[in-house]
Amino acid sequence: MLELTRTVRFSTNPAAPSEAGGGDVEWGEPTNTFAAFPTMRGLGRHDELDVRCRGEVNPATGYFIDIKTIDRATREAAVPVIARACRETPHVDPAMVLRDVLPPLAAALRPAELVGVRWRLSPYYSVEMTTRSPSTVLLRQQFEFAAAHRLHVPTLTDEENRALFGKCNNPAGHGHNYRVEPCVEVPLPTPPEPPRFTLADLERLTKAAVVDLFDHKNLNTDLPQFAGPGGMNPSVENIAKVCFDELTRAMEAASAGAKLRSVTVWETDKTSCTYPAEPASLAG
Repeated sequence: MLELTRTVRFSTNPAAPSEAGGGDVEWGEPTNTFAAFPTMRGLGRHDELDVRCRGEVNPATGYFIDIKTIDRATREAAVPVIARACRETPHVDPAMVLRDVLPPLAAALRPAELVGVRWRLSPYYSVEMTTRSPSTVLLRQQFEFAAAHRLHVPTLTDEENRALFGKCNNPAGHGHNYRVEPCVEVPLPTPPEPPRFTLADLERLTKAAVVDLFDHKNLNTDLPQFAGPGGMNPSVENIAKVCFDELTRAMEAASAGAKLRSVTVWETDKTSCTYPAEPASLAG
């Protein structure tokens, strides 16, 4: 058994001027599906769907499912649902739209099993839902803060610290522009009940609990979790844990009605850490 993920990019375009009642417009044959199809025309919007399927490899073809099948099913079953919502109910919570996407997409992909869909509404904001848990959504948004740190273990000698941490052991420290992405599990409301936890809630709580705590700080001296002889070494691993702990406390104090699943911290574009690591059984 394996899982295959295919990213399908598309644009939701305004109706052509000749269409009196509006509608979903196809703009010719696909020529650049890497960027998006339908292609952007006018003041449209760009979206991506990460479609995750599960199944067995066909020993004759080496395929589990042809990616063209995923593309076709997504554009025929999922994209019209999103385009219609953008046109008719533009203020609806995206999670409610994603809930309506899963059943027709799952039917269009059979006999392959649809595991879940992550809808990237921007490079930094996404909602994800699985077929096994269609009553909850995973909400993710990225943030940033700038901070300085020095990697140093007091129980090691200066030579051992330099050998282990290299330039990161510079006594004057060094800085990073960190990116942070909380992943929050939110129960879907029953219409007409309003959403219990929104992107605005996530942004407000993360700014107060994480960004304001870390931003433009020297982690070794300004944050009690890392300062002093008993403090943790401010590695990206420990930073991710502190972010998770602080945001968990903030969400519990606010009775947010949502659960923080994990926090991912990027120290650079090449290095990130997610805390806590989730068991494979929770991935879908």
